[in-house]
Order: sequence, then structure tokens, then C-alpha cells
Amino acid sequence: MANTDIDKLVAEMTAWRHDLHAHPEFGFEEKRTAAFVAAKLREFGLDEVAEGIGGTGVIGTLRHGTGNRAIALRADMDALRIAEQGTIAYCSTRPGTMHACGHDGHTAMLLGAAKLLTEEGGFDGTVRFVFQPAEEWGKGALAMLADGMLERFPFDEIYGLHNMPGLPVGKFETRAGAIMSAEDNFEVTLKGVGGHAARPHAGNETLVAACATVVNLQTIVSRRLSPADIAVVSVTELITDGTRNALPGLARILGDARSFRPEVSARIEQQMRTIAKGTADAYGCEVEVTYTREFVPLLNDPALVDHAFAAAGAVFGTDNVAVAAEPMTGSEDFARFLAHVPGCFVFIGNGQESAPLHNPHYDFNDDALIFGARFHAEIVRQRLAAPDVGQ
Repeated sequence: MANTDIDKLVAEMTAWRHDLHAHPEFGFEEKRTAAFVAAKLREFGLDEVAEGIGGTGVIGTLRHGTGNRAIALRADMDALRIAEQGTIAYCSTRPGTMHACGHDGHTAMLLGAAKLLTEEGGFDGTVRFVFQPAEEWGKGALAMLADGMLERFPFDEIYGLHNMPGLPVGKFETRAGAIMSAEDNFEVTLKGVGGHAARPHAGNETLVAACATVVNLQTIVSRRLSPADIAVVSVTELITDGTRNALPGLARILGDARSFRPEVSARIEQQMRTIAKGTADAYGCEVEVTYTREFVPLLNDPALVDHAFAAAGAVFGTDNVAVAAEPMTGSEDFARFLAHVPGCFVFIGNGQESAPLHNPHYDFNDDALIFGARFHAEIVRQRLAAPDVGQ
């Protein structure tokens, strides 16, 4: 089979990435993105290209040789509702939406891997290229699974990656076991009696009770969980129906909690309900707590982590491959796939000067594209080793 012109591939991936960046789409709205991906996969000559999986997902299938094992490679496609503030030539053309997490780069890298493997082969078995919608709000993987993904496109193991600002381009990290956290969302609603700001005694306003609740929730991690357990409880919004001279009768406290074990998540919820009720009772308010689990912890399979390190060593060089120092308290719905098949999620460098993820000035670093594409291809070639790599 032919050898791919790497310089040409890098130029193509860069052009694809810039096009996707200029046309971002929110979760389950990725119709243009999905059509772009499907068209490229058909252009490369994949055996099958299925669209509309889980709404707007795309799965391409490439077979080579006679092997009966299958590997899945996954990229996320969705953007965020953030107004881009950069000045790049390919800036978002859709006000209020941008690729602030690098999913444009993830998609371009997986397309690059598909082209590499289609042109060069070097493996024996089946590759599933999974382009997933709606990762950012944790629904895309579940939608694909509910649409019969595993029954229609079975595979034995799955790999995914994410760019990492602050990590130099050409560097690679992952770890066995917990690598990204669960995310739980909560809303605490306090109800009382609002009134005139000059006569607080005549009602039973909720703002002071809400402020006390916010402070008390901070004791969950510091006083109710073991120091050995990593957890975060963050209040992100406090909303009332008050105004400048009117005390509120309703207050809503919203936020999220992160953890790595179901037992810790359950403990956080239990303590939150206890604290909210106790604080509300102390201030004479009614209270309601809504607690939902949006993301599950991402737990890498230890054996597949070893294989990922081996593939990364061949692509990045062993000196540029490292065990991640600690789990991240960010969340990833790639974890949903790992409840069904073993897998491994990894990080590749986006550069030390990169803006943070979810920042209006963020941009994926095009220099990282070839590393991601080659890693995807290498893990396939090592895990689906061909009897004759040149066939």
C-alpha cells in the first residue's frame, strides 16, 4: 500500500481544522460537521460510513486483512456556547458559539488517522472511527449507545484523546485507573417571604439564608470527606427574585460537585441535603434540593494504558511520554463507553502558551495535529498487528 505524504496530510488536517473552527456547532446540532466528516471518510474510501448515530454522530468502518478483532477510536465534534474573542483568520462565523475545547482539532486528527490507515494499512482487523456529538454536556456517548452503537458496530476496546493546554506540543500523558472525575449538578431552592428592604422583620427573606448555605456547603469537603478522597463542591450561581429595595422570597443556589468514587458522590449528596435542610430550618425557610449525576468517573483500563504508552513511545519518543501526576477534576463522557468495553483516554500537549480550555481566546495548536493522528494510527497497528506490516 502507498506511503502517505505527511507534509500534505498536515496541510490537509490544518485546513480541515480551520474550516471546522470557523463553523462551530453545539451538541446535537453538528449537522454541517457530521456531513463534513462523512464526506471525508467516503473520500478516503472507508468500507462503511454510517451517519445519524445518536442524533448527529458518525461512525466509519475500515477493514484490513482477515483479523476478527476491532478497535474503536473516538473524537468529539461539538462546540461551546462561548463568544470567541480571538483575532485568527478562521475565527468563528457563528456569534456566541466557538470551539473553545479543541474538538475541531480532535476531529481533524481522527480524520487524519483514517486517511493514514486507509492509504497505508499496516493492521489486521477492523477499525471503528467514532465521531461523537454532544460531549460537552455529557449526553452524546449515551445517545450513541442508546442507538445500538455496540450492537451495530461492535469493537473490543476504545481509545480517545484530548489536547492539554500547558503541556508542550509533542508531550503525552495518561495514567491507569481514575484520570477524570464524575460531575454532579445541584440546585438548592430556598423559599420564604419577601418584602420591603426597610422592613426585613415583616417578612422572612431568603438571601441571608442562601449566603449561609453557600458558606456551609464548603464544609462538605473540608469536614465530611476523608482527606484521601479527591472532591470539589463549587457553588457557581446564586439567583434571587429580589431587587435594590426589595428583599427576596426565593433564592436558588446552583453548582457542581466532582469526585472519583460513587461512594464519595453519595456522601456529598447526603451531606448537602442535611446542610441545606438544617440551614433552612435555622432561618425559617423551606428548602428543596435537586441533585443529578451528569458524568461518571473516567477509569482507564491498566492493561490498555500500557499499550497506549507503547504506541506513544513510538510516536512521541519515550522521553516525551509520562504518567500523569494526578487525576483531573474535569469530566469526559468518553467514560460512558468504558462501562461497556475496556478503553484508555490520553492527553497530548497543546503548548505552554495556550489559553485555557473553555476560554474565549483558546485555539487548538495545529502543530499537535500530526502527533494525534499518528498516535491513533499507531495504537491500531500495535493492537491489530498485521502478520506482514507491508501487506
